[in-house]
Amino acid sequence: MSFVDFLQKLQASPLGWTISGSAVLFPWIESVHVLAITFVVGSIAMVDLRLLGWAGRGDSIVRMSREIVPWTVGAFCIAAVTGGLLFSSSAVRYWANGYFRAKLVLLVLAGLNMLVFHFITGRRMADWPTSGPLPVAARVAGGVSLVFWVVIVVFGRWVGFTL
Repeated sequence: MSFVDFLQKLQASPLGWTISGSAVLFPWIESVHVLAITFVVGSIAMVDLRLLGWAGRGDSIVRMSREIVPWTVGAFCIAAVTGGLLFSSSAVRYWANGYFRAKLVLLVLAGLNMLVFHFITGRRMADWPTSGPLPVAARVAGGVSLVFWVVIVVFGRWVGFTL
């Protein structure tokens, strides 16, 4: 079975068919998806802006991460589930869309950036100053993350216009 065959079976499944055939289900799922993404990007932006030194300079990055990251992960899980549900409604068309595939690549890159930050760059986060500039690697990670997430949102928005 080819990947396209799999996508066709997914969108023809009872789940995909129900979502695409409902006048209200797709908009409700999409609304939850957009709210979850808004929370994900907003919370990530708070941490990224602190890493860049553009906001929250008096806040400890350790405290911010401890308080914000669990909420971000939860919202990301909701966004991933709702995104998967939306995808199932028209999997072949979504997969054929270049903006959709670029968004997926950027999501993977954003995830890799986060993993590198948390397990390499930020492993000595407790030693970083509470106020003032953070190490260059932390600022780069914050800047790269911010750019990735802005472009992810833009590409996600363009998916709806180009399907």
